[in-house]
Amino acid sequence: MKMKTVSHCLVAFSIAATALAAQAQTQGAPQTDLPRTQISAGMYLIDAQVASSPREREIGLMHRKEMPAQEGMLFVFEQPATQCFWMKNTLLPLSAAFVADDGTIVNIADMKPMTENSHCSTKPVRYVLEMNVGWFDKRGFKAGTRLGGKPFTTRQ
Repeated sequence: MKMKTVSHCLVAFSIAATALAAQAQTQGAPQTDLPRTQISAGMYLIDAQVASSPREREIGLMHRKEMPAQEGMLFVFEQPATQCFWMKNTLLPLSAAFVADDGTIVNIADMKPMTENSHCSTKPVRYVLEMNVGWFDKRGFKAGTRLGGKPFTTRQ
């Protein structure tokens, strides 16, 4: 009986610690330890963090003060849908490419930091790739441009 009580206490402690860590994440700590994947965009390679869980997607690039030019974040959803993003608690100006399953960019939205305006895909998509603002435009990437990489060649 005591073993069961200790076990329940450990589970409760683990849940509380996870909740506190998640709360700290949204209160100012950037999310920097996500898995990464390589995405090709023409002759460019992007080193993208992958946000695939609801919590990882919710935090995204919040509280990040800088991001190298060839880095970004790929948001992965379970199924295609109209995806909408905003910039609450996001310090960097970003461009979001809404991407179809095959890697084709559906549309791109430039987003201002610390705003709550919605920026949505014009068609259902499973992927959204955030880069520093203007990254796509400076390289001539627009709707119809195709990205490459593991996320777009296999179902996750």
